[in-house]
Amino acid sequence: MKAVVIKEFGSPSKFQVEELSARDLKPGELKINVKATSVNPVDTKVRSGQAEAFAPDFPAVLHGDVAGIVEEVTEGSPFQKGDEVYACAGGVKGVDGALREQMIVDQKLVARKPERLSMSEAAALPLVSITAWEALVDRMNVRPGQKVLIHGATGGVGHIAIQLAKSLGAIVYTTASTSMKMNIGKELGADYAINYKETSVEDYVNQYTNGKGFDAVFDTVGGDNMEKSFQAVKNGGQVACIVGSGEHDMTPLYVKSATYHGVLMLVPMLTNEGREHHGDILTNVARMVDHNVIKPVLDEESFTFSTIADAHARLESGKTIGKVVAVNDLSQS
Repeated sequence: MKAVVIKEFGSPSKFQVEELSARDLKPGELKINVKATSVNPVDTKVRSGQAEAFAPDFPAVLHGDVAGIVEEVTEGSPFQKGDEVYACAGGVKGVDGALREQMIVDQKLVARKPERLSMSEAAALPLVSITAWEALVDRMNVRPGQKVLIHGATGGVGHIAIQLAKSLGAIVYTTASTSMKMNIGKELGADYAINYKETSVEDYVNQYTNGKGFDAVFDTVGGDNMEKSFQAVKNGGQVACIVGSGEHDMTPLYVKSATYHGVLMLVPMLTNEGREHHGDILTNVARMVDHNVIKPVLDEESFTFSTIADAHARLESGKTIGKVVAVNDLSQS
């Protein structure tokens, strides 16, 4: 079958199309005819070598997010040929990714895709939805009436987190860099949007929490922004972050007796522990999508597998709003 691979780390130009041999299914696996994928920051970091520890062996097939149609199942599978499904199921060490005509995946990671979404829209959801769920539901146990601050209103994870937090009954605050992005955050369900370039953490903590801080802070940005998250959380509150690189002074959390959660949704794929939970999350997310509780936002530019290098460059440009998606055109090339 055809696949898009990299044979070494580097720029998006390292992608190339190759013929790869297929293998037989093992018990508990599905074969999916891949229709679409989306680009996540981890995909660009694996490609560039920044996340070499997570990378598959060369020639490496990248990308975890997939939407497609089940082509083949093994005995006892809850799925059948023809099912429309979605998952985050590969693109990391030991698990081949979605940039190929057909993808073999662990069925535990898979769910039936939301009925109301196209394949491209469904492919935008898995990694970001699972990440937001693990942070807001599994780790911070967000409850009705809590004040929840979400950094990154129009980012991949951020725009889903706003909707999920709102569905949990939280009072949702979000940060963005422009008025347009602030408006998108509010359209997605945020009660309040904050321009972080114009308003200091101290000012918005005073304005919105009377100086006490937020019950929960979800940091989808990381880096220097983590110090802002530590500053914004209340005594006894919680901070969850999806970007754990860099050195950070944890004293502000300590003196507040606040809790820090590191969220890396790749762990079940890397360790083969807890994979069923990802399938369960995606089943719940599909139900929420079909009840118009959650919707993905797609970037204005779209791509194909043949132009996946351009898709990576688009995400790395920092100009995206929502998710960058790519449709599989390998069978046509």
